[in-house]
Amino acid sequence: MAVPPEPSIDVPEGAFPNLTSNNSATTSPATWDYNCIAWAFGRNDLRLWPGGPDGYRWPWDVSASETLESIKHLFVSVGYTECDDGSWQPGLEKIAIYVDAEGPQHAARQLATGRWTSKLGSLEDIEHTLDAIQGGDYGYPQVFLKRAAGR
Repeated sequence: MAVPPEPSIDVPEGAFPNLTSNNSATTSPATWDYNCIAWAFGRNDLRLWPGGPDGYRWPWDVSASETLESIKHLFVSVGYTECDDGSWQPGLEKIAIYVDAEGPQHAARQLATGRWTSKLGSLEDIEHTLDAIQGGDYGYPQVFLKRAAGR
């Protein structure tokens, strides 16, 4: 198995202490056009965050409080239900919500391969293992949601 190239991610030191070329690969160039929540939601044309500043959007029918419940509700509104973990299961797509002491920080979407895809703020999209981006700025995956693949 070929080792993926070293990520070309220009992040502050300590932001992703577990991120290496062995557990991640860059899959698209940096852009400000969308963020992690939108990417996990399946969009690459807007920035989603509850109660976010100018330039961010949020569905009118989902609470705009910056809480884990609001982020979960966004995904539940399109058919996801909470599940126990991020283990790969054929026929399902999963979301992991990363949380730190201050609340939700990030969401990642599981790929059909079992690996995960994330948009790192305004930086690149990466394919990674679940633990590659835990710790540091994003905290840890605390909530997992699932739905039938291809919905």
